[in-house]
Amino acid sequence: MRRNALVGGLVLAASFVTLAFLALPVIAVFARVTPARLVSQLGNPVVTDALLVSLKTTLAAQALILVLGTPAAVVLARRFRGREALVTLVELPLVLPPAVAGLGLLAALGRTGLLHTSIPFTQGAVVLAVAFVASPLYIRTAIAAFEAVDANIVAASRTLGAGPVRTFFRVVLPLARTGLAAGAALAFARGLGEFGATIMFAGSLQKVTQTLPLAIYAEFEVNFDVTLAISALLVLISAAVLISLKLTSLWQPSEQTSPSRFARLSWS
Repeated sequence: MRRNALVGGLVLAASFVTLAFLALPVIAVFARVTPARLVSQLGNPVVTDALLVSLKTTLAAQALILVLGTPAAVVLARRFRGREALVTLVELPLVLPPAVAGLGLLAALGRTGLLHTSIPFTQGAVVLAVAFVASPLYIRTAIAAFEAVDANIVAASRTLGAGPVRTFFRVVLPLARTGLAAGAALAFARGLGEFGATIMFAGSLQKVTQTLPLAIYAEFEVNFDVTLAISALLVLISAAVLISLKLTSLWQPSEQTSPSRFARLSWS
């Protein structure tokens, strides 16, 4: 009994320490920034400029991810030789150090890079950096969502005379919408907080490429209150994304890991 009580006490203590460790930094931000102070700082030019750049570039990157990532996920949801290697390639940016991702983009798309472009240090560079680091979250979730689509329902649509395009938009897409929306939300939140790849590939120019995370870095030694206010704003946005996923039942990782049925289906 004593041993069980000791083990139970250690488990509770470890749980408390873990939860406190995760919650304390967030609590500390809001302990230093009152709601009134946060609202007042939203009028600071550094904050407003960074917010506008962040929203503009993140939404553009999100559109790019959805338009190009969805077809890629459809292809990768099927089984074929070399699929795992391609999925690993999609997942690679998730584990790359952000600075390496930015340097890679610079080496590929810089003036002296492989493609010799003038994209670096423009808003386009921010969009590409955000898309590079955030797209794996969407594509990987979308792959799982398409894999979970019941092949029998899709086959029934084809039997009733619907072509592959109509079947995709009228049957497959609605059935996969939950996973797609979850992946899009996670990619948006990840893109909004991107720092390393952006500063390496796009720099930190106010009104041009300085996003909210870059503004935090720039203002850290200039105005700590502004830094805390921006941090609090990002915490609120991130929390809003998570809460919205919870409330709309979109946060369902356990349902996205079932064996592929869609993968065995041919639309041709």
